[in-house]
Amino acid sequence: MRELARTIIGPDVTLRHAGWLTLLAALGLSLLGVYAIDVAMFVSQPEGVLPVHLADRTLKQLLFLFVGVCAAAAIALPSARLVRFIAWPAAWIMLGFLVFLLIPFVPSEIVRPRNGARAWINFGSFDFQPAEVAKIAFVLVSAEYLRFRQNHRTIKGLLPPAIIAGVPIGLIILQPDLGTAILFVPALFAMLLAAGSRIGHLATVVLLAMLAAPIVYPILKPHQKARIVGLIKMVQDPTHGADDINYQSVTAQTLAGAGQFAGVPDARARVLVRYNRLPERHNDMILAVIMTRFGMLGAVGLFFLYALWFAGAYLTAARSQDAFGRLVVIGCSAVLGAQMFINVSMTLGILPIVGVTLPFVSYGGSSMLSVWLMTGLVLNVAMRPQVRLARPAFEFDDRPYDPLASTTPQRIAPLAGRRR
Repeated sequence: MRELARTIIGPDVTLRHAGWLTLLAALGLSLLGVYAIDVAMFVSQPEGVLPVHLADRTLKQLLFLFVGVCAAAAIALPSARLVRFIAWPAAWIMLGFLVFLLIPFVPSEIVRPRNGARAWINFGSFDFQPAEVAKIAFVLVSAEYLRFRQNHRTIKGLLPPAIIAGVPIGLIILQPDLGTAILFVPALFAMLLAAGSRIGHLATVVLLAMLAAPIVYPILKPHQKARIVGLIKMVQDPTHGADDINYQSVTAQTLAGAGQFAGVPDARARVLVRYNRLPERHNDMILAVIMTRFGMLGAVGLFFLYALWFAGAYLTAARSQDAFGRLVVIGCSAVLGAQMFINVSMTLGILPIVGVTLPFVSYGGSSMLSVWLMTGLVLNVAMRPQVRLARPAFEFDDRPYDPLASTTPQRIAPLAGRRR
């Protein structure tokens, strides 16, 4: 049994690592999200009757959090070799789910359309969104591909990684779920850059993508075009904020501003959120609820927790001796960072609303599962042997000085995923 455990987990596991920063930040963000959802879904009830919000969404989110923590523990323990082994099977399973969502004759009782998108599979008491987990499968497969190849250092060699990303992106866009599809792009670029791709080549790809934007716009869905046009009109003339297409964004900004610097009391925050009728206030617009309750200070605290998560991930990637592990941590960090940036930007009216959740905080089982799986992957890498970021301090001793003794500091493993 001990040998089996050593085979699965690996022989060298340490509990002294920077992954604790990531774990603590994830717990803090998740608990803050549970409270914000409780505020967002508040419905007053007669005395002695259990409030609906406490019996439904809040308890469900706590259940999702428990499942997410268990999933993180399950992915954090296996050895890197086992994680690499499951990368491609997981990717094929997720691609199968994404294709299944697009089959037209599947009944709506199984594939439930929401807001015009066929993105959820009904499993009875809960709905599963494959695109959320597909992001992680993509990161694992990309890291497995990039860790021992050199051809991505040429412009032609960027094609295979682009295909690995392009297949799930295309399937997700067809649902349509543009917001989730966008998240694959920064992860791809971050991993390519960390693996040693030339900045000039990546800049060329970005320039070509910008030139292709006018070609992509006509194929967008009508509601996607309307959101882009509505945002542009509101920036040019604030009176367009009263337009129906801008209602969600304007209401979110109004609620966020109501909190001012230090927020409002709990009871008042629940009333404000309840009667402003903000759509998706427990989900995509949860930041507005947090800023109503805790004000600008609450937003600063939220961003501090995210910074703590990224600090733990960065230190883990910088200290890891395994190219695959470094690339996985960088890819997960890029996905989570892009998701946070897009959600905050669309809540504050900087970007059009594309239906992206706030990591760890927004309501949803699939979203909670995906971000905790990413946290588990960071912990998996952090628990393995690491190198020092700097030479250890010297010590005085009684040994005679030896001029021939080596004083070369320990080499720092590079972030690039090169074969050694």
